[in-house]
Amino acid sequence: MRVLVTGGAGFIGSYLCEELVRRGDQVWVLDDLSTGRFENIEHLPEITCIIDSTMNQEIVRDLVREVDVVYHLAATVGVQLVVNHPIRTIVNNIRGTETVLEETCRYRRKLLITSTSEVYGKGSRDIFHEEDDRVIGATDKHRWCYAASKEIDEFLALAYWREKRHPVVISRLFNTVGPRQTGRYGMVIPTFVRQALLGEPLTVFGDGQQTRCFTYVGDVVPALVTLMGSDAVNGQVFNIGNNERVSMEDLATRVIERAGSASVLRYVPYEQAYGPGYEDMRHREPSLEKIAQAIGYAPKTSLNEILDIVIADMRARIKRGD
Repeated sequence: MRVLVTGGAGFIGSYLCEELVRRGDQVWVLDDLSTGRFENIEHLPEITCIIDSTMNQEIVRDLVREVDVVYHLAATVGVQLVVNHPIRTIVNNIRGTETVLEETCRYRRKLLITSTSEVYGKGSRDIFHEEDDRVIGATDKHRWCYAASKEIDEFLALAYWREKRHPVVISRLFNTVGPRQTGRYGMVIPTFVRQALLGEPLTVFGDGQQTRCFTYVGDVVPALVTLMGSDAVNGQVFNIGNNERVSMEDLATRVIERAGSASVLRYVPYEQAYGPGYEDMRHREPSLEKIAQAIGYAPKTSLNEILDIVIADMRARIKRGD
């Protein structure tokens, strides 16, 4: 296959590129390196990397014309980046996806769009299903612009399927983690692990009782490839995640233990971390019934295994001075 991966130099994108190269596919990457790093893919000489944005429609058109399928991962991500740069978040996520949809529809190239569990917003359910209603905060809370922009991406993609039968599938990712992920933009596990290895206090926001489920990137990537390979999933949305729920307080304690660290916990109010009026959701766990029935997906990597992998990788990065 000839494959285009937008955002291919990012954390998840680089692992996807590795898997596609391993399968023998010919891979093109489109990435503006705003949050991705060329170092993530420079060990893959087989790929062709174009440093540009998905908002450059001429570049997107030229690339889509040359490939068979497109994985669209390019987006503004990370709570800190979203809060600090809401215009960039909204424009990149919506206009970039619109451009990719227009050009993949023009040439009838199947498209997989990565969305996010953030679209469930402030929903009060313990476990979220793909068809659940969503509750998003007020428009003066910039924290929700990421969720809203990804919702628009989903609406637009499904409209292309309904009106033009454009083959597209959407994956909602729940807290994907693993080596190479950076804590620069608010990603909690690499932040906790680095703090623990440096002997710094682990900064737990709020009361620490909010819970999340973390998914190993090595479990997510094969699911993306399998969804791309199935025509039966076109026009549908699928959660991809893990069901092992953990509170942020317990996660921080577990990181300290597994890293052999003497660090302590430091509780930081949301307002101090992100500014006044910041809102968060208490719990977020995916229903995996739909994707299990569609492609047999089940996460294989436990949270303890994920932490051990990330700790080993972070130790090496700190030693290198990264």
